[in-house]
Amino acid sequence: MATAMASNNNNFTPKEMMKQAEKYAVGKASKPTRTTIALAITAGVFIGLAFVFYITVTTGGGNMSWGINRLFGGLAFSLGLILVVICGGELFTSTVLSSVARANKHITTGKMLTTWMKVYFGNFIGAMLLLTLVSMANLYQLDGGQWGLNALNIAQHKLHHQPMEAFALGILCNLLVCLAIWMTFCSENMMTKMAIMVLPVAMFVSTGFEHSVANMFMVPLGITIQNVAPESFWLGLGVSPEQYADLNIHNFIFSNLIPVTLGNIVGGGVLVGLSYWAIFSSPKEHHSTATIITPDFSNSTVLTKDNAMLQENLLVNDYMRPATTTLLPGMPVAEALDILIKEGLSGAPVLSSDQRLVGFFSIHDTLVDLWCSDYMPEAECKVQDLMRHEIQTVGPENSILEIAEYMCIDKNILYPVSSGGIATQLTTLSLNERARTMVVNRPHSFPVVKDDQLVGMISRNEIIKALRPVYGSLVSVTSIDNSQQEAEIA
Repeated sequence: MATAMASNNNNFTPKEMMKQAEKYAVGKASKPTRTTIALAITAGVFIGLAFVFYITVTTGGGNMSWGINRLFGGLAFSLGLILVVICGGELFTSTVLSSVARANKHITTGKMLTTWMKVYFGNFIGAMLLLTLVSMANLYQLDGGQWGLNALNIAQHKLHHQPMEAFALGILCNLLVCLAIWMTFCSENMMTKMAIMVLPVAMFVSTGFEHSVANMFMVPLGITIQNVAPESFWLGLGVSPEQYADLNIHNFIFSNLIPVTLGNIVGGGVLVGLSYWAIFSSPKEHHSTATIITPDFSNSTVLTKDNAMLQENLLVNDYMRPATTTLLPGMPVAEALDILIKEGLSGAPVLSSDQRLVGFFSIHDTLVDLWCSDYMPEAECKVQDLMRHEIQTVGPENSILEIAEYMCIDKNILYPVSSGGIATQLTTLSLNERARTMVVNRPHSFPVVKDDQLVGMISRNEIIKALRPVYGSLVSVTSIDNSQQEAEIA
């Protein structure tokens, strides 16, 4: 109810912002590769455009104080992050917040790093595309070449940091960028989001903190001007191109891009993402081990002289499938359902982080919950909210025949008698007819447990595969189809 009220007012408390951040973090890693790279390219262009704006605003501002001039430039640069957020771009410096999804175990470390690399690559491509356009437009000639000189000085300054200095400036930069992003989680109003982002961005830009994606455009712009500007450009400014000889790719990568990128990861992914996750995420609940219910096979009637050997040879251990599909208690129901649908399963065991069996989540339980909630489930519903804590399991040494009987035959229904052995229901149906018409409410899939550890799964599919040979040799489906076609022709 509190979340619903907050949503109606378009405002969220800090703890509710954490929930928004969790969705944001998962969303970063859930997009298709093509979409991720395409959005990353647009974000690279947006940040490059913001730096073009910054250079334009700060060029020729020598009459103003140093701080005021850079403040105006920082305010102009905030356009870049506004475009990224409002237009949905994928920016590396904000994508590192997917560390929250990794902390919640919604994604793997490999998935997180792969997402970072895709976005980083896309941002670089976007920066290079804009650099090509800016170079073709000869923007460096603006204001009698002062625009280009300003760009050269900015780019050169970025290469003169010591490695630890560049690393620290990268941390400070993305601390502010990700705080700006984090603050947007407080509201659903776009104008509010835009206003919130301006000052943090203005601060990091005006103070000279280092942004890896911005540098992907800014430093190569300086390198390009140094290499392609005509002699008239240098004569008009009264400077020599040799003054900017240190503007080269090697210095850019090793003196700036690498340490700044690492700093951005720490500043955003750790100091913002993981810090707020540690403060506001729900405390990790201790999930008690599931209550294991072992079916009673002592009354089984399958053992006869004819099938004794069959029962001894058909054991669960030989036909169970590996329990490769398991779920986490804190996993969102939507994610769990996607896994079950993809794998073609009706349910799956739920394991804690220490691999204890704590429950069983099924599509049936989800359908019941949907009906109870008028098909409007809670947005934050997790597997632990719907899973069953009492689980019927079998062991590897159990017989397939025992489980087959248990799945489809309920002796209490088949032989309705009182505790004193007196029949409670009279019927003219034969035993076989009663068995075929009875409805049994028992699982169709069992976790296989040995020494309190989940070792596999066995379902009706595995049971019938084990019992299929009792019907005789394998029948070719193609032969059946051909026989049916010949009969139809005749």
